[in-house]
Amino acid sequence: MPLTVVAIKNRKPGKKPVRMYDTGGLYLEVRPEGGRWWRLAYRFGGKRKLISLGVLEEVSLVEAREKRDAARKLLANGIDPSAHKKAERRAVVLRDANSFEAVAREWHGKQAKAWVPKHAADVLRRLEANLFPDLGARPIAEITALELLAAARKVESRGAHDLAHRMVAVAGQVFRYAVVTGRCDRDPSGDLKGALTRHKARNQAAIKPDELPDLLRAIERYPDIGDRQTALGLRLLCLTFVRTNELIGATWDEFRGLDGDTPTWEVPAARMKMKDAHIVPLAPQAVAILRELRALAGESRYVMPGRNPDKPISNNTLLFALYRLGYKGRMTGHGFRAVASSALNEAGWRPDVIERQLAHKEPNKIRAAYNRTEYLPERRKMMAAWADMVDALAKDTNVVRIKRRASAAK
Repeated sequence: MPLTVVAIKNRKPGKKPVRMYDTGGLYLEVRPEGGRWWRLAYRFGGKRKLISLGVLEEVSLVEAREKRDAARKLLANGIDPSAHKKAERRAVVLRDANSFEAVAREWHGKQAKAWVPKHAADVLRRLEANLFPDLGARPIAEITALELLAAARKVESRGAHDLAHRMVAVAGQVFRYAVVTGRCDRDPSGDLKGALTRHKARNQAAIKPDELPDLLRAIERYPDIGDRQTALGLRLLCLTFVRTNELIGATWDEFRGLDGDTPTWEVPAARMKMKDAHIVPLAPQAVAILRELRALAGESRYVMPGRNPDKPISNNTLLFALYRLGYKGRMTGHGFRAVASSALNEAGWRPDVIERQLAHKEPNKIRAAYNRTEYLPERRKMMAAWADMVDALAKDTNVVRIKRRASAAK
């Protein structure tokens, strides 16, 4: 006799498990502790089997019968319902593991080992804000170019055209990682070429080399409106043309031989954008600035401490100083790198030497392993010549070129 809702409702738990049978192998098992489970008994391959169809609180009598009928259809087609259920569970687990978000986080975890922490955090934050909401839960193998375009256009609609292009590029890296790890067959980001609003690449603002004398004299006057430490920091940035973050995070234990003939600043790999240690030969002018900064820093481990001596100045300190000097939109901390590169190339210094001193990434991995000290003697001569030119420019506007020493050409 088929089960009824009333019979189920009136049945109280006993001292032993009780089975309330319906039809077609379906029954409700009432446990002494109060649990009530739907079960389906069937035979497959000559063996008696049992499968759970859920608890009464979540699966009604009507729903349990629908599940029973679905299982019977599988049996009629020679499929074991229990094996089918396990396969479905595995598919769900696999789909979750192969979602865009799961694959992107896996890709990010591997890439982050070669990135500086700030860049790694920025990439993940942008993924979480711009792609995961729409694509995160989707199986990566099923995402189409149209879906990726829709997510990118949401970013574009905020006026963030450059970010929209960057997110498509990042998505492309995730898809290509998924391809090589067997999670999808192709990268759909390539289909979006020309689909987003074209944007102009924006380089960080930099003055022309012939404008450097005015800036140098303005920096010398900066203590009149600001502080001496910031003025010295700008000057040191010009002499070493490191990245702004590399100067801001500098600690005194990174400097070697300041009292000797070959003073050097060794920036550890962990603080470099490309995760490769970098050597900066220091000219006498740079050493003089460091000595003054040392006196200003007191007991702080940082070359340029902030108001809290246990922390360095903020990322914007040097940039805002340039703003106060009237160079907003015309010059940035990064701009000193562009100015030095232009001037040194124009003077005839070898491009390889200049690029190495700029710590640009070497595409050849074998060669990159030797880059830390590559061209070091010539780089030291170049940095000394550059410092002499900067000194001359600060005093005489007629000095417009840095002459390459004949010995440096060897």
